Amino acid sequence: MKTKTLYFSLLLLFLASSCSNTKYLPKGDLLYTGGKVKVEDDSISKKERKNLRKSMQDMLRPKPNSKVLGLRFKLYIYNIAGEPKKEKGFRHWLRYKVGEPPVLFSQFDSEFNKNVLRNYAENKGFFQTRVASDSTRRGKRASADFLVKPGSPYKIKNVIYPADTMALEQAMMTIKDKSFLKVGETYDLDKVKAERQRIDTHLKEKGYFFFGADYLKVQVDSTVGTHQVDLLLKVKPETPKLARNVYKINDIIVYPNYSVNTDKVVTTSDSIQKYHDFTIIDPEKIFNPRIFDRTLYFKRNDLYNRTNHNLSLNRLVNLGTFKFVKNQFTIADTIGNYLNAFYYLTPLTRKSFRIEVLGKTNSANYTGTELNISWSNRNTFRGAELFNVSLFGGLEVQLGGQNQGFDVYRAGTEMNLIWPRFLTPFKTNSSSGFVPKTKATLGYEYQLRAKLYSLNSFKASFGYMWKENLRKEHQLNVSEITYVSPSHVTPLYREQAATNESLNKVIEKQLIFGPNYSYTYTNTMETAKKHTFYFKGAFDLAGTLTGLLTKADIKKGDTIKVLSVPFSQFAKAEAEFRHYMKLGDNSKLASRIIVGAGYAYGNSAEMPYVKQFFIGGTNSLRAFRARSIGPGTFNAEMQTNVFLPDQSGDIKFEINTEYRAKLFSVVNGALFVDAGNIWLMNDNTDKPGAKFSGKFLNELAVGAGAGLRFDLSFLVLRTDLAFPLRIPYLPDGQRWVIDQVNFGNGPWRKDNLVFNLAIGYPF
Repeated sequence: MKTKTLYFSLLLLFLASSCSNTKYLPKGDLLYTGGKVKVEDDSISKKERKNLRKSMQDMLRPKPNSKVLGLRFKLYIYNIAGEPKKEKGFRHWLRYKVGEPPVLFSQFDSEFNKNVLRNYAENKGFFQTRVASDSTRRGKRASADFLVKPGSPYKIKNVIYPADTMALEQAMMTIKDKSFLKVGETYDLDKVKAERQRIDTHLKEKGYFFFGADYLKVQVDSTVGTHQVDLLLKVKPETPKLARNVYKINDIIVYPNYSVNTDKVVTTSDSIQKYHDFTIIDPEKIFNPRIFDRTLYFKRNDLYNRTNHNLSLNRLVNLGTFKFVKNQFTIADTIGNYLNAFYYLTPLTRKSFRIEVLGKTNSANYTGTELNISWSNRNTFRGAELFNVSLFGGLEVQLGGQNQGFDVYRAGTEMNLIWPRFLTPFKTNSSSGFVPKTKATLGYEYQLRAKLYSLNSFKASFGYMWKENLRKEHQLNVSEITYVSPSHVTPLYREQAATNESLNKVIEKQLIFGPNYSYTYTNTMETAKKHTFYFKGAFDLAGTLTGLLTKADIKKGDTIKVLSVPFSQFAKAEAEFRHYMKLGDNSKLASRIIVGAGYAYGNSAEMPYVKQFFIGGTNSLRAFRARSIGPGTFNAEMQTNVFLPDQSGDIKFEINTEYRAKLFSVVNGALFVDAGNIWLMNDNTDKPGAKFSGKFLNELAVGAGAGLRFDLSFLVLRTDLAFPLRIPYLPDGQRWVIDQVNFGNGPWRKDNLVFNLAIGYPF
């Protein structure tokens, strides 16, 4: 009975919105509900017809009013809001910001749309396209129908390049084998334009600074055969002499303290510095001239090329020192076919002070706030070095679960010094548009976990960062040192740790030092692509060299201490891969897989706690409380702790997939499934079932759920509601709990539904 009532209510809502959407139309006009394109022609394949129809459908104008679940809610809101009496207030906002005015049939121009479709088809090689149109009226609604008969497409018979002996034409001939225009393929105007651009790009690399794609024309001869064309590429006769000349670099002049508020540059003899091939106009001597020798690719007498042009600009911007970067080339007055290169650089404020208040969540399911205060100097030693000192403090609380009440307080400081070059005894060169950097870090953090303990953490590192290009990034820390010392351990914590060895590991003194490396690849910035990827691989090697030199072996009792603390010796590798598949303009499928393993040896019997793996929580398995799953089939809840310890492991496997779609305005929805677990390398009598084995797939935790994402431009607020589908610590054969899902049952909801509040996407 309830189901029938729901369906009846939805039907009434649909009818009510439909009536109201046509009630307020201008007299004699109709609501335009959209157009449809049908492609009919047996001379082309079904796939070609489908592609034409899809492309043409998107070209029809105007677009009809948008729909959500088949209903024009925005139009409905526009109508019921009524005409506001003033240009502000709730009614004005509701009608013009949330609502949407009706798209009228009188706005539809049949001939205009027919010409658009015909032109598109001809640009794709269908030179004999016929288009017919009709309209259909139903009550106060009207739609349009287009019938397209494209005919057979014209294929390319020959691609003819200019045979002139002039240098410009000869330069074009050298790259004709890489042409986008292929004999036998269908004529396509977009490919013709791309070919002109390709030739122009090549000529720019050969010194033709003043040449442009508009100086090229492609003549189409359709008389050479049945449904065939010859394409003749020519340089236009009116192409100026400047565009036909090859240019080299003469003077390179840099103004590193240029103001965008004035067009005049005042130069005095004492403000000019000569450094190698560069002339630096810097009266106040703000920058060391060697910066520009490392950053700019052009040298005197170099042949002009667009690659070095763009790389130089990219590196100047990437220094992080200049607010504006302007470049200009002019013909040299004193020598023929030479260019003078001018660089006008507007510095950012050298010293800055910043205060930030942040909302944050972490993988341990804690939510809180943080205050950051930082001071920066962007040109510390006149070499564009960035020095930053920051102070931070924050509070994190767990809103639900056994750790509720054990709040975390954090405070600390960090200093970073970044040089825009590699600090090495060897000379290094980079052909990337991104400046390689050397980074040194020194930091301290005090962490207080209420009612339990506090930790003092010291960190220092020295390493290098460099990007091959926009997609590939490397970071190598030659050495990273971490020292952790506990204090103020409460009787409550010691009481629980007496029966749980894992808790003792948290408050052990730890000394970790050694190199680590990470590599990142991503093309997610290419939003037009259907498939985009993100990969990050990291490797951590701690205490290896020291362990070899000292012959440390904990199995033999030969434990070596540094500063009265046994140093950690281990190797750890982790890889994360993400795939994003675009399903439509407002929907995508996002997937992730994480694999990691760590192995302790020599001076260590097991991985240090801070370097182990964890799973569960807002950015992991969302159907399970943070760090509550694993290792393996071990059930931490069976222990009689006042609070739930964070479970950790030496091996991690996790896989996630999430369907994301825009619902309306700033609200996006998601459906997701998460699976994974952690394991130990060795047996642990305190944690039965924790060791990794060949049966690891049978020990995966699985959860599913749905959520909302509120994209507020400056942040994404995320809410997820998840529940378990498979619980690894249940007896074998009883781990799948899908059959127990019962949203109408109160006790089930209390025990199984997990609500996550977070900032940002999980991956």
